[in-house]
Amino acid sequence: MCCGEAPVNAARRSCLAGRKARTPAGRVFLAEVVCMAVTALAGTGDPGEGGGFAVIGKIRHRSALEIEASNWSIGCEALDRDFAVYANYRQYLGPLGAKRARVQAGWAKTEKEKGAYRWDWLDEIVSDMVAQGVRPWLQTSYGNLIYEGGGGIGLGDEIPKSPEALAAWDAWVQALVRRYKDRVTEWEVWNEPDLGGAVPPEDYAGLFIRTAQIIRREQPDAYIDALALAGNTTYAERFLRCLQQQDKLHLVSAITIHGYPQNPDNLGNIDKLRSIVARFSASIDVRQGETGAPSAPATVGALAGPSWTELTQAKWDLRRMLAHLGRDVPFSLFSIVDMHYKGRMNGINSKGLLRTNPDKTVAGPKPAYSVVQNVTAIFDNSVERVPDYPCTASVTNKMAFYAYRKKSSGSQILTMWFNGNVPHDSNATTPVTLTLPAGKFSEPVYADLRTGLVSAIPSANVSNDGGAVVFRDIPVYDSPVLIAEKSAIPIVPIDASE
Repeated sequence: MCCGEAPVNAARRSCLAGRKARTPAGRVFLAEVVCMAVTALAGTGDPGEGGGFAVIGKIRHRSALEIEASNWSIGCEALDRDFAVYANYRQYLGPLGAKRARVQAGWAKTEKEKGAYRWDWLDEIVSDMVAQGVRPWLQTSYGNLIYEGGGGIGLGDEIPKSPEALAAWDAWVQALVRRYKDRVTEWEVWNEPDLGGAVPPEDYAGLFIRTAQIIRREQPDAYIDALALAGNTTYAERFLRCLQQQDKLHLVSAITIHGYPQNPDNLGNIDKLRSIVARFSASIDVRQGETGAPSAPATVGALAGPSWTELTQAKWDLRRMLAHLGRDVPFSLFSIVDMHYKGRMNGINSKGLLRTNPDKTVAGPKPAYSVVQNVTAIFDNSVERVPDYPCTASVTNKMAFYAYRKKSSGSQILTMWFNGNVPHDSNATTPVTLTLPAGKFSEPVYADLRTGLVSAIPSANVSNDGGAVVFRDIPVYDSPVLIAEKSAIPIVPIDASE
């Protein structure tokens, strides 16, 4: 069993999981372990003031320019359909700390007259992202209505089919790659072709092959993502079989998959897809390409429902990020800003980290924005997995626990949270006693990745027992917290400006 997928029990045992995942943005290796229950502790608290410990500072945020590489990407989608305006939120992109950004390149927005391309809108985006230390990955999508049989211009629509439209598609893809190949090395072909039934996997395979061949001809070392799968893993299997039959599997660098489960720790579709991909190729990666939660009662987009708040969004996004990182799955969060949909889906998709006004300007950051900053500041390519890291915990709750260390010093970082239920609005904590292998904990601190507050762990709460380290009464709740050697995380005084 793996952490978060089954209740822990009173027997002492551990579950270890970890697979290497290649990503052009760098690697972060993690180990997943299950903390097994020994005895239950009573009592609750609120982590808002450092979990009851003395607050010594907060996590210092780092911009993308300060970070060499990481597995984190942020969604900057729907600019091709003007559901959001890049210039309105560009100032928030670099400070977020994500090293990559997903952008739909917009055939229809670029070619409004046959054979004439207007690149100004995309030039602005690509150049500014690169200047901020963020590497855009461009998706070739959607269709173009100026061509008969040119496909649809939105989610779930048909792909280009007519000879004229396909020739025009080929020309646009070639021009796109030639224009941006000095700044863009990753490309994604179409978006969610499995959604709605309009595109059989065999037809998508044909579009993917012709598109990928053009990309590789222009940029031989290009990293090419296939499918941007909405979630139908059977569709992915049929697609891969088509490529195998035509000896074209080498064109795929990774398959991206999207997911919006109620419980953010549910990675069931990732596991299914990994199993399928492994039967076809050992060199194709699996990546999370799009996932996120609303911040308000929603009627538009995935996870629509009445119960969402900015607090539950922040917890959901945080758990979703760390659950993927703990399973070595490169991750893209959807999205940086609320989007104003038009057409079949009409309304505001509130999955953004930034609130928007009716005119699409930014009203300000939500709590989830600083949550992402907290994660990107700590978990970059300077962190590696700690294999075979056992622990015991004094609770019966389903609990996620991941172990890391800094490559340069060996200093440890341990994250944990209760993952058995969907995030809720209560921040009540349970004190947990953890028994861990002896390690570098000369100056341990406790940090809440939601609030960003960092606290000193009193010496009375830490002891050595037979070669193990025991941490007593550590506040844990349904949002990730960490124990770390102080030097392993960036800290700034609580009253300092960033």
